[in-house]
Amino acid sequence: MAGVFKAYDVRGVYPSELDEKLAYAIGYHFRGILDEEDLQRGAQVVVSRDMRASSVPLVAALAEGLRAGGLGVVDIGLATTPMNYFAIGHLRTSGGIQVTASHNPARYNGLKFSRRDAIPVSSETGIGRLEELVRSSPAPAAPPRAALESADIRAAYRTHVLGFLRRSQPRLKIAADVANGMATLYRGLLDELDIEVVPLFFGLDGTFPNHEANPLKPENLVALQTAVREHGCAFGIAFDGDADRAIFVDDRAGAVGADMITALLARPILERFPGTPIVYDIRSSWATREAIVAAGGQPVRERVGHSFMKATMRRIGSPFGGELAGHFYYRENYFADSSLITAIEVLNEVRLAGRSLYELLEPHRRYASTGEINFRVDDKEGMIRLLAGEFADGEIDYIDGITVQYADWWFNVRPSNTEPFLRLVMEARSPELLATAKERLLAILGRPADESRRG
Repeated sequence: MAGVFKAYDVRGVYPSELDEKLAYAIGYHFRGILDEEDLQRGAQVVVSRDMRASSVPLVAALAEGLRAGGLGVVDIGLATTPMNYFAIGHLRTSGGIQVTASHNPARYNGLKFSRRDAIPVSSETGIGRLEELVRSSPAPAAPPRAALESADIRAAYRTHVLGFLRRSQPRLKIAADVANGMATLYRGLLDELDIEVVPLFFGLDGTFPNHEANPLKPENLVALQTAVREHGCAFGIAFDGDADRAIFVDDRAGAVGADMITALLARPILERFPGTPIVYDIRSSWATREAIVAAGGQPVRERVGHSFMKATMRRIGSPFGGELAGHFYYRENYFADSSLITAIEVLNEVRLAGRSLYELLEPHRRYASTGEINFRVDDKEGMIRLLAGEFADGEIDYIDGITVQYADWWFNVRPSNTEPFLRLVMEARSPELLATAKERLLAILGRPADESRRG
């Protein structure tokens, strides 16, 4: 059990860290983190799973625990995490749990939790309490007190997602790399977008035989970039293992930062919802904020993490938000993330503009950026205090870690919520200025860790 309760989910190696006994206990105690408004939805929980072999016994144990604890189970079977979110809202249940380890290697598995209307559960809003309950109160092997039923939400989900499609022509060629993950289920929906799909690694396989299902790592985009070049695609899209994240490749096979997609989509979304706030995470380019302002919107910076992004969007009524890790959130989708809706919105833009994705993004690519660089630092809080002193002449905020802004460059250093790193992102008005500023930071932070990625 040690270490599996994370900031945003439960995740660990199966079965040494996460097994059926723990899944049962989590199900049994899940009711303890729901509130009265959640339970007014009929005390039912949507459960679903990814394609990993270990997901089958884990979801069965989880369902038994939920039922023993007095919560009815609505099993929707194999599903992407966005399909789980949709089912919670569409079926008006008290919450939902997706059994998945997302982009982690095959030996891992996990559980992602939501309350009513796909409200996320994080360490602050329930996972910490759930861990306390599991540790302090053994779950009895009790007979189920609540019902188990199954539901097929595929037709309703199809209608919902296709409702975001605004134009079906011209017919474009799009490469899609699903990495043998859950976006395999989107094959039919992609065809309904009236596009020619160049499919890569479709077919559910939890061993990930072709490459890791993490599109933030450049090596996992190589096959997609090759397909875009060889087939002359309008763009490519890479999905992660549970299909809640999307990373794009433009028509010249260049990887696209997710903050550039947020900047691109700000204008069409603000055309539909004029003057509204658009939320973006603190790692995003200055160009993202500038695109929101230019389109008449209100730019709102937020901490990294889907629970923070979604909570802020709900509070202020934002129709759209984007994170550098490839999560994109929609008010019309229960404020939840959807890689497929984002693919449709990008497709809409390319079709309506009659220009290539590279051309559409070029005005936003006016700053030099490092992407995200990781550092192993023992005293994270001490390092942040040191940086505050070293860069005291800049404009400083502490929304997430420390952000220091100057007229021509800025940086953010924040502690990872999921890994033992401090993460650095920098941006400047020129590559030369970026290089100089980066040397200043490296002199303080030390050598980067071996793992380095954008997102």
